[in-house]
Amino acid sequence: MTGDAPDGYAPHPYIGGRTPVLRALAAWRTERPGTPRVLVLTGNPGSGRSHLITGFLMLCDPEYRKRLPLDALDPSTVPPELPAPAVPGAAGMTAAQVLWLLAVHFGLEADEAADVLTELATLPAPVTVVVPDVDRAGPVRTAAEPARLTREVLKPLAAIETVHLLTEMPRELAEEFAAGLPVGTVQVIDLDAPQWADPHGLVLHEALLNPQLGAPELPFTTAASPRRALAEAIGRRAGTSPLTVELAVQSILTSPETFAPHDEALLPSSIGQAIDLHARRLQADPQTLRHLLAPLALAEGDGLPVELWPQLVNALAGKDMSGVIAGGSALTEPFVRSLERDGDDGSQTLLQPLHPAIADEIRTGLPNVRAAQTQFAMALLEAVPEQDWSKADSYVRDHIASHTLEAGLLPQLLTDPGLFVHADPVPLRAAIEAVPTEELGAPARTYLRTAPLLTRTQASAVQRAALLETAFVEDGLPEYADAIHRLGIDLPWQTLWSRPVPGISAVTVGSLTRSDGPATPVAVLEVPAGTPGEGSRSGVLVLGLVQPDHFGDTDPDPELILHPTEQERAATPLELTRGADHVRVWDRASGDVVATLLSDTPVTAADLSPDGILLVATERGAKALRIRP
Repeated sequence: MTGDAPDGYAPHPYIGGRTPVLRALAAWRTERPGTPRVLVLTGNPGSGRSHLITGFLMLCDPEYRKRLPLDALDPSTVPPELPAPAVPGAAGMTAAQVLWLLAVHFGLEADEAADVLTELATLPAPVTVVVPDVDRAGPVRTAAEPARLTREVLKPLAAIETVHLLTEMPRELAEEFAAGLPVGTVQVIDLDAPQWADPHGLVLHEALLNPQLGAPELPFTTAASPRRALAEAIGRRAGTSPLTVELAVQSILTSPETFAPHDEALLPSSIGQAIDLHARRLQADPQTLRHLLAPLALAEGDGLPVELWPQLVNALAGKDMSGVIAGGSALTEPFVRSLERDGDDGSQTLLQPLHPAIADEIRTGLPNVRAAQTQFAMALLEAVPEQDWSKADSYVRDHIASHTLEAGLLPQLLTDPGLFVHADPVPLRAAIEAVPTEELGAPARTYLRTAPLLTRTQASAVQRAALLETAFVEDGLPEYADAIHRLGIDLPWQTLWSRPVPGISAVTVGSLTRSDGPATPVAVLEVPAGTPGEGSRSGVLVLGLVQPDHFGDTDPDPELILHPTEQERAATPLELTRGADHVRVWDRASGDVVATLLSDTPVTAADLSPDGILLVATERGAKALRIRP
């Protein structure tokens, strides 16, 4: 940044001002006596909360400090050199994921996310934690993850006396967060309040107009006096919003030929005005620009694939906008950024609003967000080739649930096993969890029960299909298990049956000899006395290994059951190993894993028949799976 701070010190090169806030942050990092242990930055959208924390973290990172002109900065804004704090960024993360990031940073041995806070409180030395982007928490924007993160993670963190916490969040969450904490524990810094707003720092955005720093050479950018006058006018109009300043400058530089520097009425005083004034300067209807930005404002994740953008603009506008889209780059340029992403679909160009506050402004201006999300979702469904989710763009399959959630249509979508298999389980799970349980159908409840396994293991589509297939059989939904087999995925097994028998202590496979025909493969379960279906010998339940109800009312005699010998087992092509929550089947000759069955309840016993039928008991019951090498 050019210019000097009012006291003669150089401004922070990234922040360009905010000296009073930087002093408060430096005092917090120094743990100066009398300084609150917890600091919260808040303010209106676009007030620069995240920008400010990013700039401050540059001063806290031992390596990055070497690139900063520390000697030229106000000493009261520079914290001493200390180890870098833990910075579990909340953008896109669930509350549980933020806790796991903390566990990794501090090397905590926690089995459950809830244990992280307990373990953190037992550390012998105080710890410093910075949590930015609370307003962007969660893989699904409308699933209330910022509030969950505040209540379930940040507030308990602030209550631990050995934790020094810095975070930033919207004003309504900041008020809830601070309520109930002991007096003197927390300080809330509202960046729009007069003592923190720093209008002088906004004027320092004159640097954005300087050709020496990348701006084009124009009559009002090359000469210092007109440049300074324009910067001051922009700052006056923008009030306390750095984003409004940035948008005003970008709008001017995108189409300088339409800008009259002497006309201050063409400078915005809000984000919405920045959008509308830019459109008018380019002789366009402001609503046209808002139509172009609407799909990006509703988009989830890292942004909208550029290929989907025109179709969604037309869908939301209710008319053909292709001509405007083709020539609209100057119209949208100040408000949009693109990024390249490598994924399952190869390299993709994604579009997103320059700042989340722009998306907030566009969404607020929509006449009916729910109706817009319905149009958005219908357009995405039309973009699925042959309604085959394996062929859908990754954005469509991973985020269709988020859009139908806000449209109020998600429960109707949750009957498609293909979507369950191919969608990213993190956003899909978050969207389903936002729906009241009583509104979910049986397949959605099965998915929700299985989702922790899918997310914890980062399971592939094949693994997701296999785990869901057996879960559907467990929950009495064989038609959904059959539908998964029809998806064309080479599953490692077929689940033959499942029985909800609690308390199984051991299982073995065998064959029941018959005088009237060939031996029948059976499953022998050791169960608590009194279990329904027990035979003549208490504590033993015998089922058909291929068909559990094969015996009807006949009481099979356990004494007639032959079990494989050790020699017979050693001669089989497959073998198994068992852990607390999984069973693996191996190819004996190659040593490769043929199948891995994960369980959401502890595995209590397992056995494998010579012809490759896996018998497994968990705390929920027993099931048999035919392994398909």
